[in-house]
Amino acid sequence: MKTSTLLAIAATTSTTQAFTTTNNNVVRTQTSLNMGLFDGVKEAFGADGMGDLDAERETPIDRWMGWNTKKDDSPGEVSKAPLDFIDSMDENNYVTVSLPKPMGIVFEENDSEFGGIFVLEITEGSNAETEGTIRPGDQLVAVGTSKVSGLAFEEALGTIIDSKDETTKLVFFRGPSKFLYGPAGASAEWLDEFVAGAKVESTA
Repeated sequence: MKTSTLLAIAATTSTTQAFTTTNNNVVRTQTSLNMGLFDGVKEAFGADGMGDLDAERETPIDRWMGWNTKKDDSPGEVSKAPLDFIDSMDENNYVTVSLPKPMGIVFEENDSEFGGIFVLEITEGSNAETEGTIRPGDQLVAVGTSKVSGLAFEEALGTIIDSKDETTKLVFFRGPSKFLYGPAGASAEWLDEFVAGAKVESTA
C-alpha cells in the first residue's frame, strides 16, 4: 500500500528526480515538468510557434506563408518606381525635329538643382506649331549633335541662336526634369552616346 501511494505522489508532482552514480556518490538532479506539450515548439520558433526564422533557413514557402526571417529594428521597404515614371534611357521617350528660324518655341529654365531648359509654350501659327511634334513640357537635350541638357538658360538657348543651318535639329526628352536628371535620370555616358548617334526619328 505504501508503495502505490508513493507512486501516485510521484506521478502528480511537478518535478522528477533522476539519479546518477559517480565514484559511488549519488548525485540528485531535478528537471521541471511544467512545460506543456507544445511549449518546446514555442521556445524553438517563437511564442506563437511560427516566429522569426534565420535567414539561412528561410525558403520561398516561408516567405509565401509569411514566416519571414528575423526583422530588423527599422526594416526598409523595397523601392518602387513612381506610377508616372518615364525612363530617360529609353529612346522611345525622345523626339527630334528640324525647324527653320524663327521656330516659335518659348523656353523656360528648370529648377536650379537640375539646370537645362524645357518648352513652356508653342507660339500660335509658328513653324513649331505647324510641324506639330513639340509639346509643352518637352526637355531640350540636344541641338544638332551638341548636348545641351543641364546647361544654363543663356548657354542652351545660345546654341540654337548660333546655329547657321537652314533648319536646326532639336532633340527633346518627353518627360519631366526629375526623370532626366538626378538619380532617376539617364547616365551621362548613355546620353552622350545617344546624342552622338542621333537615332531618334521625328514623331508626332
